Amino acid sequence: MAQETELVDVSVTASDPVWLAEFTKRLVADRLAACGNIIPGIRSIYRWDGQIHDDTENLVVLHTRRSLVSAIIERANAEHADETPQVLAVPVVDAHAGYMQWVLDSTRED
Repeated sequence: MAQETELVDVSVTASDPVWLAEFTKRLVADRLAACGNIIPGIRSIYRWDGQIHDDTENLVVLHTRRSLVSAIIERANAEHADETPQVLAVPVVDAHAGYMQWVLDSTRED
């Protein structure tokens, strides 16, 4: 399957739920993602600068094309409050044919 038709899920976390929702809306409006499922109030435990942190964050899972991941990463680098934002893309190995087509129709080829 060509990269422009391969689907991926991209997860992004942020402490500010309002910012995350607006970020997601901008990505959908710009056709970089077909949709984003926001999960509020997740608990993140991680090591940063030699310390263990235990924080409440919010997570969005974006459904998009593999070819658009670099544009999403660029946008997160420019707009995210964190110095090193979590932006992870994982391949979709299978999907409902109709849903897959909807994601492709709702995103731009890049």
